[in-house]
Amino acid sequence: MSHTLAIDGGQPLRSTPYPTWPQWGAEEERAVLDVLHSGRWWAPEGTQVTGLESEFAAYHDARHGVAVTNGSAALEVCLMAAGLGWGDEVITTPYTFIATASAVLRVGATPVFVDVDDNWCMDHRRIRAAITPRTKAIMPVHLFGQCADMDAIMSIAKKHNLKVIEDNAQGVGSTWGGKMSCSFGDIGTLSFFPSKNLGAFGDGGLIATDDDAVADLARMLRAHGSKKKYHNEVLGYNSRLDAMQAAFLRVKLPHIDLWNARRRGAAERYGRLFEAVDGVKAPEVMDGHVFHQYTIRLEGVARDAVQQALTQAGISTMVYYPVPQHRLPGGSSMPRPCASGCSRHSARCICTMSSQRSNLKPTAS
Repeated sequence: MSHTLAIDGGQPLRSTPYPTWPQWGAEEERAVLDVLHSGRWWAPEGTQVTGLESEFAAYHDARHGVAVTNGSAALEVCLMAAGLGWGDEVITTPYTFIATASAVLRVGATPVFVDVDDNWCMDHRRIRAAITPRTKAIMPVHLFGQCADMDAIMSIAKKHNLKVIEDNAQGVGSTWGGKMSCSFGDIGTLSFFPSKNLGAFGDGGLIATDDDAVADLARMLRAHGSKKKYHNEVLGYNSRLDAMQAAFLRVKLPHIDLWNARRRGAAERYGRLFEAVDGVKAPEVMDGHVFHQYTIRLEGVARDAVQQALTQAGISTMVYYPVPQHRLPGGSSMPRPCASGCSRHSARCICTMSSQRSNLKPTAS
């Protein structure tokens, strides 16, 4: 069946607006109002924050959860709590949001980049070549909801006595080999930015770890370096999560597995539809992928032209990370890696969000 594209004067494939995001309902509204009426909006020792910490720690198979203001703060606080600082090197990926590398730089360490594989995550085969006497940690990023190869990464880290910090900002509920993300390394971090699979109604983050000392220090660091008010033991931050965010997240947590399953279902339907579309390489629906974004790779066609045609057709898309971290103006102090795969993927990928709560049906034409 022939179809005139909207960009060529045809009718848009979609004319009704997408549902608003983030989505919320009566449960979330009641949770926020309960906190409002309680008058306990900010205390990190309050039941909402401590409840969130214990529930998320249990969900991600960790002994401790330390709630902080956002995912970027989680990265910076956990790096300091892990003892990373001046002169240390942290191996990570250039293909992600700049918060990953900037957190390393802010604690005085140096990000050392290795290229990505075809699943957008750190290529574990390149890690060994990046290890130097200064290397202290590996920081894989579970990008777009897909876990990096944690079996391979943990094997390398164990052999070279390196810490592993999982940047899991986009992968809440994701797994690798049946094991939950944030439970492989020494520390894992989560982001609850509203666009995430599980988002707060403002912002939030969390550090997950089995290490008692790391958890204790992280709790101090988020509160100006103090266990007791006005008794500041180390230089810290003001990175405490408030009770309203915690309450909002607690009522959403029990639904995350269902929402992630719906995203996977949408991704599977997209994959079947794209099988008949030349020039489109759809992402593999691997076990444990939670599809924070559904990212296609274009072969032999111009990405920007495709995106423009999709926009005219009423299909919302974004180009994620068009410039690798080390090539951004703000990344001028970062080392320049060999990242041909990263740059190649950046030039060819388009992302869209998989449906979660609603019954949206994917459209391909």
